[in-house]
Amino acid sequence: MATTRNRSRWSRWMACAAGLTALAGGLAQAQQATGLAPVSPAMQNALARQRDAETLVVLSAEGKALLERDVIKLDGYAYCGAAIALAEQGEFRQSIRAASKALHLGNSDNNDDLKALAQRDLAIAYSYAGLLDEAERYARATLALKANDPQQAYAPAHKVLGDVAARRGQFDEAVAAYQQSLAAASPRYRPLVLVSLANAATSAGRPADAIAQLDRLGADDAAKIGPFYRRSRANALLAAGQPDAALALFKVVATDGLAGSDGTYHRLWATEGIGRVELARNNRPAALAAYLETVKLADQLRGKFHSEEFKTGLFGNVQTVFDTALSLSVETRNFEAAWELSEASRSRQLLDSVRDRATDSFAGQRVTLPELQRSLGPQEAVVQYHVLADRTLVWLITSTGMSATTLPTGEAALAAQVEALRRSIVERRRDTAAVAQATYQMLFAGVDLAGQQRVYVVPHGPLHYLPFQALHDGRGYLIERTALAVWPSAAVGAQLLARRNTPDTSLLGFGNPATDRNVPLPGAEREVIEVARLFGRSNVYVQQEATKQRFRTSANQSSVLHVAAHAEVDEVDPMFSRILFASSPTEPGLLEARDIYGIDLNGVRLVTLSACESGLGKVARGDEIIGFTRSFLSAGATSIVASLWPVADESTDLLMNKLYKDMASGRDLMSSMQQAQLEVQKNRRFAHPFFWAPFNVIGNGRLTVADAVAAR
Repeated sequence: MATTRNRSRWSRWMACAAGLTALAGGLAQAQQATGLAPVSPAMQNALARQRDAETLVVLSAEGKALLERDVIKLDGYAYCGAAIALAEQGEFRQSIRAASKALHLGNSDNNDDLKALAQRDLAIAYSYAGLLDEAERYARATLALKANDPQQAYAPAHKVLGDVAARRGQFDEAVAAYQQSLAAASPRYRPLVLVSLANAATSAGRPADAIAQLDRLGADDAAKIGPFYRRSRANALLAAGQPDAALALFKVVATDGLAGSDGTYHRLWATEGIGRVELARNNRPAALAAYLETVKLADQLRGKFHSEEFKTGLFGNVQTVFDTALSLSVETRNFEAAWELSEASRSRQLLDSVRDRATDSFAGQRVTLPELQRSLGPQEAVVQYHVLADRTLVWLITSTGMSATTLPTGEAALAAQVEALRRSIVERRRDTAAVAQATYQMLFAGVDLAGQQRVYVVPHGPLHYLPFQALHDGRGYLIERTALAVWPSAAVGAQLLARRNTPDTSLLGFGNPATDRNVPLPGAEREVIEVARLFGRSNVYVQQEATKQRFRTSANQSSVLHVAAHAEVDEVDPMFSRILFASSPTEPGLLEARDIYGIDLNGVRLVTLSACESGLGKVARGDEIIGFTRSFLSAGATSIVASLWPVADESTDLLMNKLYKDMASGRDLMSSMQQAQLEVQKNRRFAHPFFWAPFNVIGNGRLTVADAVAAR
């Protein structure tokens, strides 16, 4: 069997679902059972590094490295202040970096007070970012140290534990943690904890207790919190069976005249509250009207994050607004309106992720159903998903019509099924075909793909992690009868199809960048050199020559970019996901997704990312992948080939050679990938989907480079 290419952080996706220890054990069992090559020492080291990736030791070491690069160095407490400010601005990764510097200084000086405050800040940043296990870990670590001022350290730490419990649905635990926070809180902090306590009591089914807690607030404190206080009280009244009183309060927030984005933000959530009141009254038409109004307000909102939501324990999620409106539309059998809402939610999620940190060329872009249909050719279809808590919606769109199906599987069950299939593939199990068949039945029940030779899949939620080509319909794998490409959204896909397709003859390749962060990649180096031989004109940089600066200055000078390197997904903030280019003592060589937005790639037609996790980004509810793929497309690239798991050298070499040779013969990207995957599958050693199914085509599947390469 081919040897697996070892790459740092290669199973980040698995850590989210099951943990790396289980993964390593599963790999070992699978290899003993099937005779596959054993896990190498380098891969075991990579797994160990991943387990420790966000521990105090690693964060302190990262803080030391960051501190050494600071031109102006602050003291530890100043870095704590910066960490809090950055977290409240929504800059979670930058907040963690500042707190890491403070942590390093605290460790260096053996200063428990500084260490406690740094870990408090880490707990807050991870909580805001939605990484609850990490938030809990650092909050408890804070409480284990002796701090000079309990009000500054312990009260926020207990509150983070309450926030974590509330977001996990453990409301009684949340109430207990908030009460501990309240006991240690300063007079200034107490109102925020009281409101959080009230919200937890409401969610725990004790609205009378919630109202009693809110009554403890003085008029001045209630006024300072303003709309958050009124929303909290309205929620408690609604839960107490007083919809009229709740409606009156929500209407006050919706009409109180706040200016700017804050006004829009509070009106959005007040209108959402009105929708919930109407749902409680079982007035579905009025509820739908309210939720559609919230969608309009969301379109006007240029940023989602408000730290006050966390400070008051309200935890608003704009995506739930779209999901509820979509569900109500489905109840009326208006599937076209539901599809439009699904598209709008993807656009909203993109704006929330990039905010004012980057200019995304697709932000705010929409496509109508007739426009999308006109972009499709014969025997082409779009299969679009939207995953809700209790069900999944799927639309089949062709040039002549739309059909829609409601599948009974909700988000949790679907995520578990995706995890099961991915685990089976990566561990190269014998049950993969059976698991793939069960997944196919779960996702395509009632979806008629007969006659559709080319399918553009628009995934949602956990489906971003799914290799659709490896689904099995009982007769064979989906790729055996359908060429596939993936779109972040229908609007993005339609725009990419419309981009000009002018042949070119150049490739720029980067392979095996020399970095001290990971093991070498000799197979990646061979890969990019072999691919370059298929092009009439090429420039290839490997090892020390494969630098971030060279990529930035020359990326737009070739029509095809091929990058075979380590990559790391940032779960805290996908804008900080990065490709690891050659490092030096003064330059770590990290090309982050946010950097790519600033590179002009309008001359680039195809980007191949033969890098671990390159196709993955943070997947939240209602999310598109916001990571490498989206940044490359926004910067101007027309299509991307990206891997969904760590690839094997020999099978990847075979696949890439077949892919480019078929494109040289005149086939487009989508069909060439189909033929390349089938070619690899024919080899008995590579018949398992682990070897032939890791790569997705993302974007314009019609892309051709018939004049760009010469078959050899």
